[in-house]
Amino acid sequence: MIIKRRDFLTASAGLAGMAGLGAMGIRPSFAQTEPTYTPEEGASLRLLRWVPFVKGDEEAWNANTQKFIDQTGIQVRIDQESWEDIRPKAAVAANVGSGPDMVMCWFDDAHQYPDKLVDVTELANYLGEKYGGWYDGVRGYATRGDQFIAMPLTAIGNAVCYRDSHMQAAGFSEFPEDTEGFLELCKALKANGTPAGFPHGKAVGDGNNYAHWLLWSHGGKMVDEDGKVAINSPETIEAINYARALYETFIPGTESWLDINNNRAFLAGQISLTANGVSLYYAAKNDEALKEIAEDLRTTNFPIGPVGESAELHQTSSIVLFNHCQYPEAAKAYIKFMMEADQMNAWIEGSSAYCCQPLKAFADNPIWTADPVHAPYARASETLRPNGYAGPLGYASAGVMADYVLVDMFASAVTGQSTPEEAATEAERRANRYYRI
Repeated sequence: MIIKRRDFLTASAGLAGMAGLGAMGIRPSFAQTEPTYTPEEGASLRLLRWVPFVKGDEEAWNANTQKFIDQTGIQVRIDQESWEDIRPKAAVAANVGSGPDMVMCWFDDAHQYPDKLVDVTELANYLGEKYGGWYDGVRGYATRGDQFIAMPLTAIGNAVCYRDSHMQAAGFSEFPEDTEGFLELCKALKANGTPAGFPHGKAVGDGNNYAHWLLWSHGGKMVDEDGKVAINSPETIEAINYARALYETFIPGTESWLDINNNRAFLAGQISLTANGVSLYYAAKNDEALKEIAEDLRTTNFPIGPVGESAELHQTSSIVLFNHCQYPEAAKAYIKFMMEADQMNAWIEGSSAYCCQPLKAFADNPIWTADPVHAPYARASETLRPNGYAGPLGYASAGVMADYVLVDMFASAVTGQSTPEEAATEAERRANRYYRI
């Protein structure tokens, strides 16, 4: 889509009013000098973002962008791609040196092409000091050492979504808190004809979130603290065997699911349990024909596995600014504007708990207590574990995730294409292509 340009207003006058405080009562205190950006004459920008699953996310983002256009006269074009297509599109733009000026990228994708990106450290440090600091998880995805190679934007919370009446009918009065009880619930749901379903396909969000929870909850990890590949371990085999047992309770076909498929299956009444963002709830709530599902839908965090603590991956997005951008000052002015309190609070609230704040000062946004369904998503930025755990984020961790090494490991084992041992060995071989020490 293209947000049309309005009558040009003097850039310097417009930019002077950009940094207003939010409507949520935030009163920041900071010592970092506020950076100022003078947009280049005739500047226009192009942003590539992921297709939104919550209409309010798109509406709030576009409204904020229109405010920027009205204040500066700078045209901003916003294009959209599917979740799975954002990563390759961004990589092509980085390597070819043309295309969108900015991209809302996934996870540690920025680490695949750091030399193609504009340094936004000055702006990120200013925002961090002004708004209570960055959450470590989202900050890690956007930094190399002390340098911000991208602007942390959001964590899209992932939680278990289930039909309460179906759980009750399966003989469970409360949702199980551990993986053993969770497996028993899934068995009971299948026996009642109301099965669960989690993606084992190359779903950039739901597939990765599920696979990493399976691994981490059983104590497995792709690499150790030194970045040495450690996926071929007894803990990983235990996780794979658990995944195979769960897969037996699923609706058929989950090995080909992408991010949209579990949504469709849940809303069609084909499954009673999956994991998703809060978008699943609002898709049902905003459709009169799905009112019964919306009223029956409950959310909770993933069960605790043998590792004894919560270990979850949440979808994380940062804004990268490519150094092929012809108008970098205008782009930094736009990013700054979108991250300030007035705009950030409006976006978080408009997203209806779908997009979790990257800066701590926004944690008291009233959206998080507006509905009990929101509760498991409220601390996504705070609790997320980076996909490169337990080693450092960088080119290797980004490459392993982009290549779906972990997702493929579980998929090949649960479908019987490989034994658990063969699947772990193959994952080790593939991971070592990226982690060369």
